[in-house]
Amino acid sequence: MPVTSPRRPLGAQISHMLRARGIDVIFGIPGVHNQEMYRGIHEAGITHVLARHEQGAGFMADGYARATGKPGVAYVITGPGLCNAMTPMGQAYSDSVPLLVLSSCLDETAARKGQLHQMRDQRAAAATVCDWSEEARSADAAYALVDRALAEFETGRPRPKHIQVPIALLQADAPPAPAPAPPALPGVPAAAVLARAEALLQGAQRPVVILGGGARGCAGLKELVRRTGALAMTTYAGRGAIDGDDPRCLGAVLARPGSAAVMEQADLVLAIGTELAEVDLWRDALGHRCPMVRVDVDASVLSDLAAGDLAVHSDAPGFVAALLARVEAWAGEKPFLWDEGRMAAQAAAFRAEVDAERPGIVPICDALRACLPRDTMIYSDMTQFAYVAKEVWPMDRPGHWHHPFGFGTLGYATPAAIGGAIARRGRPTLAIIGDYGFHYTLPEIGVAVELNLSLPILLWDNGKLKEIEDSMVRGQIAPNAVEARNPDFGALARAFGARAVAPANLAEMQRAVVDAFSAPGPTLVHLTPALSRGTGPGQDAAGDPGVSPSS
Repeated sequence: MPVTSPRRPLGAQISHMLRARGIDVIFGIPGVHNQEMYRGIHEAGITHVLARHEQGAGFMADGYARATGKPGVAYVITGPGLCNAMTPMGQAYSDSVPLLVLSSCLDETAARKGQLHQMRDQRAAAATVCDWSEEARSADAAYALVDRALAEFETGRPRPKHIQVPIALLQADAPPAPAPAPPALPGVPAAAVLARAEALLQGAQRPVVILGGGARGCAGLKELVRRTGALAMTTYAGRGAIDGDDPRCLGAVLARPGSAAVMEQADLVLAIGTELAEVDLWRDALGHRCPMVRVDVDASVLSDLAAGDLAVHSDAPGFVAALLARVEAWAGEKPFLWDEGRMAAQAAAFRAEVDAERPGIVPICDALRACLPRDTMIYSDMTQFAYVAKEVWPMDRPGHWHHPFGFGTLGYATPAAIGGAIARRGRPTLAIIGDYGFHYTLPEIGVAVELNLSLPILLWDNGKLKEIEDSMVRGQIAPNAVEARNPDFGALARAFGARAVAPANLAEMQRAVVDAFSAPGPTLVHLTPALSRGTGPGQDAAGDPGVSPSS
């Protein structure tokens, strides 16, 4: 007799389906409404990471996805569980992260009132912060929606999806999911489009190549820049797509007002994988007066081009590979006509501007960068330390600095770094978070302790919402509601079982960070603005110098 796969409750079948499609880690919190989703996790061979809050689960899944390139998956309950995960979903939407959130939902909401976790329209609420939010009303629909989400992560802009399944359906027996379909391949632009892009590059004397987050996975970018005589710039999300120390790369300087003057000198702009959004430029226009070739997998990004521009609807790696094959057939490299000395002076001026705007942070960034292993992956938060670092810290590889750029949520870094550290066991991962943002997701440090993650958490403590205070002063508003009494952060970390250290100077900070990468658990490294003057606290919360006794 033929062997048939067993029927199981649909919640269990979904876990088996995910495992068959390469998902091996799920982040979440179980509850009575979604417990059937947990029936199949262990049986399917999936690791589950128990967060302290659904927001933390979503950020961990986000961090895991950014570290691996695979979808991050979160399981949450009906109502408040999903609402708590909506902030990570909004962040993943802004930053193009493949996040799949699966939730339970009530079987009936129109005719029954007063149910546990009831919302007026849970599906619609989630739809406001993700690519799409759908309800599966049959096992076949659930399987089809999961496969649709995974396929769209691969072939389109990888934005978050939400699938909700009624509780009774999760509990009902269902056949196993169908076998995975062959993966769809993203398209390569037509020959005529490539020929037009090549001709524009060939005719340009001072081209500028702008690399966004969508260009991070492209091979051959340095070769393309050199052969076309281009000057390179990156968005914050695109840092590392080309080595930030390359003399032909001006860096992540698009938000500097002076970059508009540089753009005025260009006779062609090639923008790859970037929205050129407000959070990229912080001004109304890029500043160029020349044609633009704009490449993006998201067609909506290509809708605002000017006459003479070229829109290329393609994934960035496919376009770059196809264009580079054409450029390599040219008879040698085009001359680099940008004034290298002038560009170096401009880069130095930009760095000085950053240092003047938020004094004292640049030296700390330099010291931190000097002590980190080259493969360190960094997760940062909405804090002045990160605002400085993302402008002055050149990255030598893509996809190794993750920040909540568009949505701009506080509390991202700690749980996202935990997700990244889970994905990168044995490789260095670092979190950078401000004192106020640390309050948002502080309990997630317990997850890092439970999992023995060697994770340094750099806590930038300026004792206030300093960026908001500065903005109020610029707006001639008397600063108010920008200071909150901070706890003893070192004592809190130790209460969870973590290590804590408060360096007195930059050398102590470097030693603390290096030690933290090999420690049996997370280490809170408490930094203050006094650090760059060598007058940091120099002791842990218990009054002992250096690392706490419990370390």
